[in-house]
Amino acid sequence: MEIAQRPSTTGHAARPTANPGANPAESALADAGPALEQSAGTNAAPAPLRRGLSNIDAPLQNDVSGAQQAIDFLEQSAAQLRALKSDIAAKLATRQMRDGQIEQRVRQLTDTWRSRPQASGGTLDAQLNYSNEPAVQRFSVRGMTLANLRNGARETLAIALGGGTNGLRSVHLAPGLSDAEIVARFDQALAPAGVRVSVNKDGELVFSAPESAWPALRESLAVQGGGIRFPAGQLNRLKAEAETPVVMPENWGASDIEAMRATLQQVTQALAHVEAALSKVRQELAMAAQRAKIDLPEIEVAGMGQMAEVFANVANEPGYGALVSLTSALVGINRDRVVSLLRLS
Repeated sequence: MEIAQRPSTTGHAARPTANPGANPAESALADAGPALEQSAGTNAAPAPLRRGLSNIDAPLQNDVSGAQQAIDFLEQSAAQLRALKSDIAAKLATRQMRDGQIEQRVRQLTDTWRSRPQASGGTLDAQLNYSNEPAVQRFSVRGMTLANLRNGARETLAIALGGGTNGLRSVHLAPGLSDAEIVARFDQALAPAGVRVSVNKDGELVFSAPESAWPALRESLAVQGGGIRFPAGQLNRLKAEAETPVVMPENWGASDIEAMRATLQQVTQALAHVEAALSKVRQELAMAAQRAKIDLPEIEVAGMGQMAEVFANVANEPGYGALVSLTSALVGINRDRVVSLLRLS
């Protein structure tokens, strides 16, 4: 079936079709050009519209959006911790124990904390370290200490980080290697599999992997040695221990006075961690906002006013054309982006 083109009745020459790859909002602005000209009438030509919010680059938008998600999660957590702290203090003062309110608040906070990866957009790890890179899980492995690795004859370790041969990495150890060289060899061997290696003050290797990969990695980690530092033969499962989170409400209790006192101490410490993290993320958001003000060009107020008026007029007119204009302009706009941009003002 062919659809015949309707002749133009506006008196304007046909305009080129918008570039299909162009930004939808920019296409909507371009489509509103004739309406702007008509609204101007015989007055002087309006000042040209200049790109504004679209000039904020994607990394900066991600910085702003990520920081705001982290702040929202931390503010919610801080409010729940303050409420729990207040309730426990009141219960201890009156020694009233059995209404279940403390347990309910602990369950609520546990649910909130379990949602941290999603609620924070992956910007906060279990230690409340903030980053716009995917959150990581740090862990240690039994036997992977410098004291154990630096001694002994030459040996090649085969380390399994997942199923199949793609997850098998080799680390070559030899007498005389320095501690820094040992760490570097582990890091270089495991980095292609997404695992990085450092060392802590106790001489234990500290491994870090994307938080999303941690459950599978924990179940598949194994090593095969030459019988010097680790057994030869088949791969032997390694016990990996995750770094302890700074907030662990699932371990808090309220069964008696002593349990409530211990919980109150843990709540107080957790609140201090959350408030410190909140302060740091707010600083990150402020810096992102400052970068946005520097990078954002001036927007012609008169031109934007005209654009808003034309947009309102189009919205009030029924018909397919109005629907196309509105949906094209709103493609890609969501609540998080709007909230993030409004906070820059």
